[in-house]
Amino acid sequence: MATAKKAAANAATKAATKAATKAAKPAARKSAKPKDAIALLRADHKVVSGLFEDFKTTRSAAKKKALVASICRELTVHTQIEDEIFYPAFQAACRDHELVPEARVEHQSVKDLIAQVDGAEPDGDDYDAKVNVMGEFVKHHVKEEHSEMFPKAKASKLDLVALGARMLERKNALMADEG
Repeated sequence: MATAKKAAANAATKAATKAATKAAKPAARKSAKPKDAIALLRADHKVVSGLFEDFKTTRSAAKKKALVASICRELTVHTQIEDEIFYPAFQAACRDHELVPEARVEHQSVKDLIAQVDGAEPDGDDYDAKVNVMGEFVKHHVKEEHSEMFPKAKASKLDLVALGARMLERKNALMADEG
């Protein structure tokens, strides 16, 4: 009887392992393919948008503080890789003198709000307003990137895969520094 139970447990373990391996293979294939710069930025936008949505629906001060810490970290790293790598490459390739300067001004507005809420206690309406306004600034900024900047980048001669690799390397380094 014990042998039958052991055999059944081994069979179940093998089946679960096989199913997990099979499920992991498509994910492994996806992650093996390098993301281009635009895909990397879009993925960041999606993460931050989700964090802002979570902020809007929570009432817990502790959860708000944790969400704001994540939002600030994600935005700080994201704006830095855009400012250091993506924007200069885009500006050179597209001879842009409008979109990048405007994006940098938008980044500065977000950085100013980050400085006001990062590490602060979520102690009232002003705190929530600052985070919500930051979310609106980011939403506007993302819309412009998706509708104006990204199509121009795709139409240019930029090597978006190589650019994405540089950005990912820098992002990983900055995230490691942020802890």
